[in-house]
Amino acid sequence: MYLGIDIGTSGVKAVLCGGDDGDTGIGQATGTLAVSRPHPLWSEQDPRAWWAATNEAVAGIRAEHGDALSSVRAVGLSGQMHGATLVDAAGAVLRPAILWNDGRSESQCAELERRQPRTRDITGNVAMPGFTAPKLIWVAEYEPDIFGRIN
Repeated sequence: MYLGIDIGTSGVKAVLCGGDDGDTGIGQATGTLAVSRPHPLWSEQDPRAWWAATNEAVAGIRAEHGDALSSVRAVGLSGQMHGATLVDAAGAVLRPAILWNDGRSESQCAELERRQPRTRDITGNVAMPGFTAPKLIWVAEYEPDIFGRIN
């Protein structure tokens, strides 16, 4: 048995697979997530909600396939990219995670490219608000107390 867990934007999906190659679907369940949009262009989630939704999804698998779940040999994980999940030295969450689809840091993208004119050559990408670096510049500008506590 194999358990796959995907932390997505709208929910955490759990899939239980079996068979010799893990290619036989046994069961699936989802834990729900909400996206907070406190201002235009903002998209955030509380990282603690990811754990709660993961537990919800795995509990759904357990309810239907408890015996099979107890013989899981490996767990595969996947999740959102380019989010800024900020924690302090103790691992405590400092603020809601700024998600991949957050658009608040357009001006910070321009600042990033101003600071390093070769950014596009170095990274192979245009600086975009969905990437993490512009989000960190935004936090440094607008939430300096939080930025100073990032570990």
